Amino acid sequence: MEITIKTNSKEETLSLGELIASYSFIGEIITLSGDLGAGKTTLTKGIGKRLGVKEEINSPTFNILKCYFSSSLPLYHIDAYRLEDIPSENKNIGLEEVIEGDGVAIIEWPKFIEEFINFDEVLNIVITINENNEREFKISSKNTKFNELFNKLKEEY
Repeated sequence: MEITIKTNSKEETLSLGELIASYSFIGEIITLSGDLGAGKTTLTKGIGKRLGVKEEINSPTFNILKCYFSSSLPLYHIDAYRLEDIPSENKNIGLEEVIEGDGVAIIEWPKFIEEFINFDEVLNIVITINENNEREFKISSKNTKFNELFNKLKEEY
């Protein structure tokens, strides 16, 4: 399954995140790829808002992981950017437990921790910045658990 969606503002990106979160489930993994400033954290804020996260969501670049437990499902926000040059054996900092945990795991820069991710099971989102501040979201998954979400995305967009 695959769909491409375009947004033209931060508000539209937040709304897309909220729609995605409407179909979230325990053990869900969402990977977010795209250049710096593409909208990965903005999309995550929309997801968190819909889940009911009460805290301010911001990029976990310097922390690597931020956990939000005030929502209907725990939200684990991972930014693997700083793990790029770390050997695999030194990346074992407990990320597997979070990724395979009891909530929703959102992973920015998944290519840097791909040894912990089964890409056949995730909702993969690649964000591209186009002209006039437009964002293009290429959303794909092989996991049938996302079928309802894809049906709704096709309806809405």
